[in-house]
Amino acid sequence: MADSISMLGGSVMGTTPTAAYVESSAGIAIGGRTGLTSLVVGVLFALAMFFSPLLTVVTSNVTAPVLIIVGILMAQSMKEIDWSKFEIAMPAFLTIVGMPLTYNISYGIAFGFLAYPLTMMAAGRRKEINPIMYILFFVFIILLYTINILPK
Repeated sequence: MADSISMLGGSVMGTTPTAAYVESSAGIAIGGRTGLTSLVVGVLFALAMFFSPLLTVVTSNVTAPVLIIVGILMAQSMKEIDWSKFEIAMPAFLTIVGMPLTYNISYGIAFGFLAYPLTMMAAGRRKEINPIMYILFFVFIILLYTINILPK
């Protein structure tokens, strides 16, 4: 919840999005349900600032296994997707695959928000789409156009 609120707050205030750390989900996955887990992570991050020059020797070869484990923990929620319904499965698939292929979480989310209303309308389930989804559809079209098409 804290990660979501900080992301939303940073976006509303016009700053670059604040980073949502995967330590929150990793802490919850191993049983940390109270705020003590967050406090320990915060204290360790504060200590790590003093050792940051020393930590620059840690390469991606060292961090990659941890990211793989976190990815596996996050992938467990994919079992909740109703893969038998194409109008649900396609946007979910595009979101999941779009993130690593574009190296951008925002693009993956954009692909899902663009595909969902289209597939729901194609399936004849137009009335089930929340009006906010239509707004987000156009917002993501404008975002992708602005980022990729407009001259810089």
